[in-house]
Amino acid sequence: MRIGELARRTGCRPDTVRYYEKEGLLPPPERSDGNYRLYNAAHLARLSFIRNCRALEMNLDEIRALLALTDGACPDCGEVNTLLETHIGHITERIDRLQALQAQLRALRQRCTGATPIDQCGIIRELTEPAVPSK
Repeated sequence: MRIGELARRTGCRPDTVRYYEKEGLLPPPERSDGNYRLYNAAHLARLSFIRNCRALEMNLDEIRALLALTDGACPDCGEVNTLLETHIGHITERIDRLQALQAQLRALRQRCTGATPIDQCGIIRELTEPAVPSK
């Protein structure tokens, strides 16, 4: 199958397929006489794997590590579990940061009644204050 068909079947764009090839996540395909990329079922399965990992918000290094484990015929899934546990830790940290941001936005929202003239809006005034350097 050509790149457009592979992209369609995996729900991504052809430039995404090329990007994953360039990053070494997807092996280079065969080429037709006309120099078109020709993909097979193994490419489809691998790209589906990559897309599913991306849907879980795994970064390319995490995906690369998982692919290395599968390509290396890892004897068991212990390392896979370790990698996933690390990813869960990253997601937990992200959730914590998002919850702190949510609390900050809610506190900011309390500074405005909605009926105040814009030049007296507490939200606008707060956002106009000099930013506090992050730690």
